[in-house]
Amino acid sequence: MSPKAKLYIGTSGWSYPKGEGTWNGYFYPKGNKVNELEYYSQFFKTVELNGSFYRPPNPSYVHNWVHRTPDDFFFAVKLWQKFTHPKMYKEATGREAVIHQEDIDLFLSSIEPLIKSEKLGVILAQFPPSFKNDDFGKGILEAVIKIFGPYRLAVELRHRSWSDDENIARLLQDNNVAWVQIDEPKFKTSIAKELPITADTAYFRFHGRNAEMWWKGDSETRYKYLYSPEEMAELTERVRLASENTSLLFAFFNNHWQGHAPRNAVDMMKSLHLPLPEIPHQLPLSGESDQNE
Repeated sequence: MSPKAKLYIGTSGWSYPKGEGTWNGYFYPKGNKVNELEYYSQFFKTVELNGSFYRPPNPSYVHNWVHRTPDDFFFAVKLWQKFTHPKMYKEATGREAVIHQEDIDLFLSSIEPLIKSEKLGVILAQFPPSFKNDDFGKGILEAVIKIFGPYRLAVELRHRSWSDDENIARLLQDNNVAWVQIDEPKFKTSIAKELPITADTAYFRFHGRNAEMWWKGDSETRYKYLYSPEEMAELTERVRLASENTSLLFAFFNNHWQGHAPRNAVDMMKSLHLPLPEIPHQLPLSGESDQNE
């Protein structure tokens, strides 16, 4: 059956210039200085913006991104950590994460070029694994939905207390908020593997399955994972089924070590019979090399 939804497959972020997990020489041409976003947008029609999690981006930078990407390109924007990770925000800034109207205005004004150009695909509210379904957590979730619900919104909830409560799916459905479908190592506190579709937009994030390094690894080694062809077939079937019940679907690969994410994204595009770009010679499909090296 052909997908009903319009499908956008991409990666979580596009710039990984440093460290052992760099994309240089794996996705971006080694030794050739290129504008990474322009280069990336030749192959994919969407990207997840991660920098906005740490601080609202400079609108002039965002304006530049708009003009460096094709007209049909979508950005998914991760919500500022002040709204979703108060402890992390305090550790980074030394200030309590008390939300004021100026914080909302600051974040929205930072992505205004995306809104005006209609290149804002989704606002992603990613909550930490420690974020539980209690009175405090539910109050935060409801506030985020109220503030950002007028835009296309997706929420990533990772603690099992959310999927154990059938009322959460109803809350998201009533507000047309997408419940992010995630793939990552599973632990006893992890959210259910299969979550209901709660909006006319579906949103998938594939983090890899490197359980050994998940808690002790750093921001690179935690995501050192290349999905095998068999695993890709499983993930692709989940996306295909969701596409039959939605009008728009985003799927992002976050297994970013040495360009694994764009490799697997291309794998999925090929399996779903989406238009394929000319693949960079340094970016083989995952079936063409050793897995999880």
